[in-house]
Amino acid sequence: MVSLITPAKAQKKLAEQARARRLQMELTQEGLAERSGVALPTLRKFERTGALSLESFLKLHMVLGGLEDILKATQIKEESFSSIDEVLKSDNVPTRKRGTRK
Repeated sequence: MVSLITPAKAQKKLAEQARARRLQMELTQEGLAERSGVALPTLRKFERTGALSLESFLKLHMVLGGLEDILKATQIKEESFSSIDEVLKSDNVPTRKRGTRK
């Protein structure tokens, strides 16, 4: 699957969305930093550039809301069946998964 958005653009977009949510909640940068445990200079840099560690990103979203949405977005979708024949044909024995590409 080819994506038309670069990681840098995605980082910037995530920072813009976090800032918009912060402002919607009427929180200052200082207030969000204090509530989340993320250092104020780190939060300012994130809102300016989009650069942030995953741990800090999750801490911010714990306060801003949306942590559950992030987890849902990265969840692996379960196999669904449309008929009983598909269920019977499926292999019920879990197979060990390994990556094959380097």
